[in-house]
Parts: sequence; structure tokens; C-alpha cells
Amino acid sequence: MKRLLLILLVTILAVSSQAQEMNCIVSVSAQQIEGTDKRVFETLQNAIYEFMNNRKWTNYNFRVEERIECTMLITINQRLSADEFSGNINLVLRRPILNSAYNSVLLNYVDKGFQFRYTEFQPLDYNDGTFTSNLTSVIAYYTYLYLGLYFDSYSQNGGQAFLVKAQEVVTSAQNANEPGWKAFDGTHNRYWMVENFLNPSNSALRDFYYKYHRLGLDQMYEKVDAGREACTQSFDGIKTLFNTKPDLFALQLIIDAKRDEFINVYSDQKVPPTEKATVVNIFKEIDPANGSKYQAILENK
Repeated sequence: MKRLLLILLVTILAVSSQAQEMNCIVSVSAQQIEGTDKRVFETLQNAIYEFMNNRKWTNYNFRVEERIECTMLITINQRLSADEFSGNINLVLRRPILNSAYNSVLLNYVDKGFQFRYTEFQPLDYNDGTFTSNLTSVIAYYTYLYLGLYFDSYSQNGGQAFLVKAQEVVTSAQNANEPGWKAFDGTHNRYWMVENFLNPSNSALRDFYYKYHRLGLDQMYEKVDAGREACTQSFDGIKTLFNTKPDLFALQLIIDAKRDEFINVYSDQKVPPTEKATVVNIFKEIDPANGSKYQAILENK
């Protein structure tokens, strides 16, 4: 009997130590909406939180401490009708760096074309391959994008299956009335974001996520110089890609997410001047609007 109880206890502990993949902070702000019962936004926030964090998105078993850190901050700017809203989503994805307390930002983007319908206490239903609502499709899309970029940063093209799922969400939403899903909606939307990452001619984007994070930052705890040099080498691919596609949406996403980190890493006084100069020249060319920020790297001697 004692042996049976012990086995049962171990099983319970094993199950309880596993968790869903996402540890997402969700916030819904509707300060600009006046004369409206704000409870609907509270229930919306709770519903999205449960949908993101309690749904099983992969076949992997994550420990609680392994869950993926991200945020989804929704700002509602307009109430178009009793159950229809429009606004922005600020999306941030972070990844822990090996043997450190530091989290590196993989994505920091504001989707300004978020339009959806929601009724208080409405269940959030979603099935892969089926467009049920714009609300759940947008959330599922970005969750799969998070997973794709996160897994890419640990192994070469490790997030392929999840980026494909994100693209499938786009395909299923082609008849949606809401913006952001179609190629002709613009060049900076959900359609082009995942297309850029999956397009084989843009392979340098995903190579960067792997080389910079796994071969670079993750190695800096034990081998600072070797890890940083790997980071420097990871810039070659995106520099070459910039030369042929200077307006590529996903490339700009990387630069916007990583700019401050690049500056912090290479502002260290121990970085050789020649390596600093190489990095500064690369990023002053591909991110000219922020050239003065990169120039500060050289001034920190």
C-alpha cells in the first residue's frame, strides 16, 4: 500500500511540475473609451490570459520555470459598435541567456491594425486551420510566431513548424473583413511578417536568431570574447540581406528589438576597437536613423 501511495505521489508531482508553454503578461487598456462599462475589458483581459497561458500550443512538456516569457499589451482606441473594437497590440518576446539573469528581447513590435469583436464572458474558441474570430486568430498567430522565433534561437530553424502554423493562420484568415491578413493590405502586416521569416531567400534572418543567441550570447558566460565574436559574425548575414532588400519588414523587426542590446554589448570597454568599428559601420549602414546611438559605442573607450 505504501509503495502504491509513493508511486501515486511521484506521478502527481511529475504532472504538477509540468506547465503550458507560455507565461504571458496580458493587459487590456481602454482609457480612451468614455461612457462605457469597463467590466467588458476586464473580462476580455482575463479571457485572453487564460487562452494564452492555459492552452497547449505544442507537443513539448515545459517545466514551470521553462515557460516562455512574453507580453501582449492591448490598447483599445475605439469602440466601433456594441461588440466591435479597434486598437493596437504591443508584443514583446524575451529569451533567457544561459547562466545569467538576463533576458534578451527577440521581438518588440506594435501591431496597429487590431480590430475584433468581443462580448462580455464570450468564450474564446480556436481551432488550427479554421477562422472562428479575428480576436483568437490574431492571438494564435502571434503565439505561434513567438514559438517560432524562440525555438529558432535555440537550434537552426528549430521554429519551422510553428512559423508554418502562423502562416496557416494567415491563410485561414484571407476572407476576414478585418485588416492585417492580406498581401495587399500593406508591406508591414501579419501576412508579410511570417512570409519574410519563411521565405528561403531571407534565411539570414533565422540564421541570425540562432547564431547570435545560441552561439553568441549563450557562450559569453564562460567565453566572453568567443561568444561576442560569434555575435559579431552573425551580423554578416543580415548585412548581406540588407544590401539586396533594404526595406525588408522582418529585418527592421530584428533591428528594432535588438538595437539597445547591440549598443550595450559593444559599449563594453574590453571590446577591441577594431571589432567596435566593424559593428558600428554595419549598423550605421542598415539603421542610419540611429547612427548617432551606434557612434556612442566608439566613444566609450
